[in-house]
Formats: sequence, structure tokens, C-alpha cells
Amino acid sequence: MPKSPKGSYDELAQRLLRVSDEGGLPMSAGGRLPSAADIEAVAADFMSLFFPETNGAGGATRAHLAGILAALAPRLEEAVYLGIHRRCRKVGAVDACRKKAHGIAARMLGALPDIRAMLLKDVQAALDCDPAATGTDEIIACYPGLYAIAIYRAAHRLLAEGAEIIPRMLTEQAKCKTGIDIHPGAKIGASFFIDHGTGIVVGETAEIGSSVRMYQGVTLGALSIGRRQAEAADSSGRHKRHPTIEDGVIIYANATILGGDTVIGRGAIVGGNARITYSVPAGIRVGVG
Repeated sequence: MPKSPKGSYDELAQRLLRVSDEGGLPMSAGGRLPSAADIEAVAADFMSLFFPETNGAGGATRAHLAGILAALAPRLEEAVYLGIHRRCRKVGAVDACRKKAHGIAARMLGALPDIRAMLLKDVQAALDCDPAATGTDEIIACYPGLYAIAIYRAAHRLLAEGAEIIPRMLTEQAKCKTGIDIHPGAKIGASFFIDHGTGIVVGETAEIGSSVRMYQGVTLGALSIGRRQAEAADSSGRHKRHPTIEDGVIIYANATILGGDTVIGRGAIVGGNARITYSVPAGIRVGVG
């Protein structure tokens, strides 16, 4: 009989596993993380709940939303559990991790109406700022910026509730879909509008006020320091690495704003392709030809 294809790769599979035993990267003690398909399913459920008017065949009916919630609850709880338990090295800690994950998932589901209310302000901001928008349905269905903001707002709340790594996996899923990279740790106010969006990067400690408008290619980043330098800075109380953007700021395409001490004042305008490593007073235009 011919040798099975699977059997012919047993030795190679063993060699691959042996690499980590011989000094490779240490793996987490608690086991696997959710798959990309698992995270994508959670993200899809969030979007259907945030915008039921235009997502899903069932529309914005109570029964339809209840059905999505019933499917999401165990899926979300399992994902949160896997994210927590991956670093758990305590014997018999499964029940404690399960209990913690249940609480986080329940609080997250309870927060969905508040997140939806924030997102409706983001939709209105897009309608007000973009003359090309023909209506809210087009914004919800077509705008990558809104998708990235919606998944960020869900991930940010999960992070605040105590979830681990799953918030980052959600925003990475959104980045793969839209090209917009928003760390779930960033703080973003109401009525946020991203136009076009591809290539935007918003770092972990960035703070963005209300009614901010941002175009493609914008980076809210850190001045380059190594991990050990960052940890040393943290021990001295200097945690913030990314800029603060106050209310009503407009940042045009491909602008780069760097540094935790950098503040772009209320109502300022940052022109396209500008590189800013200093604070800008309120109402000032910089890098604008």
C-alpha cells in the first residue's frame, strides 16, 4: 500500500515542534488562542448589533437582535476565556478563568447600547463632514473608517473590562480588513471621522478628543525608543508615548505626529505630509501651504 501523505510528514512535524524545545520563543502556558475565523465571527456579530438597520437579513427587529446576542454570548465568552487563560499557570485555575471571562462577556454585552450610541455620533460626523456621502446607509455599508472605529470601540471596552489579547486581535482583524491600525488602548472621543483611512496608525497611549477629523496615512506614533527604555520610563512614571489630539482638530493625509508630550490644541489644523514632534496651540494651522 502507498504511504499516506500525512504519515510521510510525521518526522518533519516532530522537528518543527522540537524547535521550541531547543530555545525557541516561549509559548503561553494556558493553551491556544481563538482562531482568525473565531475573531472574525465576533466582529461580524458586533457590527450586526451596532448597525442592525443595514446589517443582516433580519433587520432591526427585537427577535433578530436577540438571536444574534444568543449566538454571540458563548462565542465571546470563550474567546475572552482563551485570552485570559493563556497566561494562567495556576493548577486548577480553569474555573476561576471561566468565571472571570463570564463576567467580562456579560458586562460587554450590557455595554453594547452605549457603544452603539457613540457609533451613531460617528456616523453623523461622517455625514456632516463628507459631501460625497449619500446617506447613513452608505456610510455604514461602505466606509472602512467607520468599520475600524466600530471594532475599536468594542475592543476598547473589552480591554477596559479586563479582557486580554482579544481586544488586540479584534483591532488587528479590522486592520487586515481596512488598512487602519487603531490600538484598543487608545482613547477616542465622540463624533470621530476617518476619511478614506488606509494607512492610519493610532498608538496605544494616543488620546483623541471629540469631533476630530483624520485622513488617510496619518500616524499618531511614538518617538523611537527600545522596549527596555520604555520599561524604564514606565518605572519613573512616564507612561505616555503617543500624542494627544484635542477637540475639533483636523489632520490631513500622511501627516505624522509623534511623542507622548505632543499636544495638538483644540481646533488646530495639521496639513498633509507634515511631521510634528512639538505641541501646537489651539486654533493654529501647521504644515499648511
